[in-house]
Amino acid sequence: MNPISDQVAVVTGAGSGIGKAIALALALKGATLALVGRRIAPLESVVELARGAGVVAQAFPNDLAREDEVRNLGARIKGELVQADVLVHCAAIAHMGTVAEASAEVLDQHYQTNLRGPYLLTQALLPLLKLRRGQIVFMNSSAGLDARANVAQYAESQHALKAIADSLREEINRDGIRVLSVFPGRTATPMQQELHVLEGRPNHPERLREPEEVAEVVVHALCLPRTAEVTEIKIRPMLKWG
Repeated sequence: MNPISDQVAVVTGAGSGIGKAIALALALKGATLALVGRRIAPLESVVELARGAGVVAQAFPNDLAREDEVRNLGARIKGELVQADVLVHCAAIAHMGTVAEASAEVLDQHYQTNLRGPYLLTQALLPLLKLRRGQIVFMNSSAGLDARANVAQYAESQHALKAIADSLREEINRDGIRVLSVFPGRTATPMQQELHVLEGRPNHPERLREPEEVAEVVVHALCLPRTAEVTEIKIRPMLKWG
């Protein structure tokens, strides 16, 4: 039996990278998809791919940094899809800068998109997830465990995101909801390409994992029997980056 079939999955950051890969992996499992992202064109492309797999999919253009848009998104999902079984947070921004020089505005941008947005969307959909004994996935980062130089603004949002996931798990496990944090190392995504440019390093995608590999691990965890819960997953490239 496929436990994801006929469930409704909300995936943020679904227009590219890991979010897109997870959305399409869920589509192959038969899930109905609510795909969230800032840009409509990439979302519509993923919608078409998902529909080609024979599932219902809908694009929900949204800027998670704007509270009004997040609350409207929650209301739309409740009104149009009625239920939510899986919520996958993949949307994020990442900019580099030293603590000495990066502006507080850059810090706030990371907070708004990477932390406050997922926090508000989780709040909005939690009543539906409780009704369905659902699952929540927070796509975090290795920076959420080990903050290195020049990424303090991004790392603070990821450390805090882990804290939210950990507290939330303690609060809602009694409702039958599973909460998973995923910490992928460097993955061959558009964001990673941008970071290589900022770092002045050559990009070697062959040394990185593909988004589909991360998606396979996440979807496997989502499909586990309800006698088990995976709370954290750390994934690294086999060929170490350097």
